[in-house]
Amino acid sequence: MAHASAFLDPRISAYLAAHAKLSDPLLAELVDETRLTYPELHMQISPDEGALLRLLVRLCGAGRAIEVGTFTGYSSLCIARALPPGGRLLCCDVNEEWTSMARRYWERAGLTDRIELRLGPALETLARLPMGPLFDFAFIDAEKTEYIAYYDALVPRMATGGLMAVDNVLHRGWVAGTAEPDERTHLMREFNEHVLVDPRTESVIVPIADGLTLITAAEPGWRTPD
Repeated sequence: MAHASAFLDPRISAYLAAHAKLSDPLLAELVDETRLTYPELHMQISPDEGALLRLLVRLCGAGRAIEVGTFTGYSSLCIARALPPGGRLLCCDVNEEWTSMARRYWERAGLTDRIELRLGPALETLARLPMGPLFDFAFIDAEKTEYIAYYDALVPRMATGGLMAVDNVLHRGWVAGTAEPDERTHLMREFNEHVLVDPRTESVIVPIADGLTLITAAEPGWRTPD
């Protein structure tokens, strides 16, 4: 959490993280507890990415949001706090232990009335949702082998004017050939190409944190016309 992007000069990375204006003692406390409890896991988004998510939710006027992959709750706090009164965030995760920490912080932040957690495989949760414009904002940061499936499940459930954000798409810069590719490199390359050629959407990769793809509908809308 002290850095922004592994593929940047460390000085630039530290500067970006330090200048992400999201002063929040509760988030800082969550970072510390997560690091102490799960020192071997590195699944929490960086402060600059959290600040960007919060801005994006506000900028697109989202009232209904979904998060695929919650971990201990950092990104969900950023998203939920940006929702207007009456806004709702649906969180999908498989791990009850990790999300029990998230629940504690949601309660402390006074956000339990706007966050719903559904435990279980995210693809099963998504499959049970009706088709149609359910969400104004979506954030994907979960099992990388299922990224394409998450994306394809969410596209027909996004509202007009909605925005999707997908994390880890640069994988330390390795997708661009900066290191010998590993399994995740191949997965991220496949996902990036899948999004690039999809006529339903327009997208751009932002080199923040580990790479964040921002996706919105191509005209005339999210769903391919019949």
